[in-house]
Amino acid sequence: MPARAHAMDGELAHLACPHPDCALFNRFNAGNLSVCERIGKHKRIRRLYCSHCGGRFSERRGSLMQYTKLPEPAVVRIIKCLSHGCSIEATADICQVDPRSVRRMLEKAGTRAEDFHQFQVERLEHPPAVVELDELHGRVCKPPPSARKKGRPARRRTGGGALDAIAAWADGGFTWPWRPQHASSWT
Repeated sequence: MPARAHAMDGELAHLACPHPDCALFNRFNAGNLSVCERIGKHKRIRRLYCSHCGGRFSERRGSLMQYTKLPEPAVVRIIKCLSHGCSIEATADICQVDPRSVRRMLEKAGTRAEDFHQFQVERLEHPPAVVELDELHGRVCKPPPSARKKGRPARRRTGGGALDAIAAWADGGFTWPWRPQHASSWT
């Protein structure tokens, strides 16, 4: 038993007690968790016991896998498709699941991401009051007229490359004029 207990402790290091009333709430690798039973169709889901507060809970509690019957590879595939910008319908088609399942997973993932963000902000010693995302704007905008030197050639805003092309495209109104490839195409 001692060898197996140590292996279980290592396997449970990424889990914490989810009960807010517990003194070890959200403390990972605290040594208070043990496996008390296995549940599910093939007994693959562990039910955990917190020795500090006496609470029992599934290892899936609070995760994207909670209350889902989808296999884990399908959930991973759904999240990857959504993170790459696929629509709900496209994700459902690619993963061969119902669009309602994708929608539920998207809602759960958004809530989970917000909770994770808040948890990380609370852990900061001095959390920022405001975060501004103006780096792209600063790179592709023209310098103010007072910053331009007369008599010198205009300097590229970003040293050339893709951002200069995007800046030129933005200066031109985001559209390319349409021109036929060959003059004979008009006949």
